[in-house]
Amino acid sequence: MRKHLLKGLMVVAMMAGSLSASAWGVIGHRVIAEIASMHLSPKAQKAIRAIIGPETLAMIANWPDFIKSDTTGIYNHTSTWHYLDFPGHCTRGEYDRLLAAAKGENLYSQTLAMIQELKDPSTPDARKRFALSFLVHMIGDMHMPLHVGRDEDMGGNKISVNWFERPTNLHRVWDEHLIDFQQYSYTEYAGLLNRMVTKEKRGALQAGSVQDWMWESHVLSDKIYDRTRPGDKLSYRYNFLFVDDLNAQLTKGGLRLAKVLNELFR
Repeated sequence: MRKHLLKGLMVVAMMAGSLSASAWGVIGHRVIAEIASMHLSPKAQKAIRAIIGPETLAMIANWPDFIKSDTTGIYNHTSTWHYLDFPGHCTRGEYDRLLAAAKGENLYSQTLAMIQELKDPSTPDARKRFALSFLVHMIGDMHMPLHVGRDEDMGGNKISVNWFERPTNLHRVWDEHLIDFQQYSYTEYAGLLNRMVTKEKRGALQAGSVQDWMWESHVLSDKIYDRTRPGDKLSYRYNFLFVDDLNAQLTKGGLRLAKVLNELFR
């Protein structure tokens, strides 16, 4: 088991260096997973250990992005699981209708599907690990606002901007650059954010459903689109405008992931 774990960690480390932009990047997903780990019930902790052994949620959080580098094609069907786009400035009613009518496998449908697989006692152990890794990752994805952004620009991927004079795109700014700018390790970042969580705040932030959480992120995506234009030169001012939103989304993602897992493993 130890040999297998060390081999897996080596593969992850090698792949992490070659990844292109992915939701929240490596650090963001680990921050969310680490915050969630701080709020797990004893029963949830025990159930998760039975699935992933000595590994942590932070260690498995990025696997659904790492497998994008797999050349066998066996994971190609998961590419649409990371996002679900909506028209800009749609109403909550329009959003609800579009979500209900969405076809194929997407961020919303597969989040619910992974929850059901983990609930089912007949799900094989290997599949439980798969489902848990994707659930951790997708709860993170839905709190990255441009993963519920707009189809016409691929969630900001087609919006070219500059970050401290470096050419990039809006999606990558939110995936990686804003988080990297804070200059924390994932454990430092998670710890700092978690210190701000009171019992009352935790209850308020954990309220609602997956559908509600994605709606909140979509509303934030409208704010981002409204305040960012193609060709913008982004730097300190942009961080000042959005760092509170960034921190709120990471905190919400972690607390809500903990809520889902605690309810799953009662």
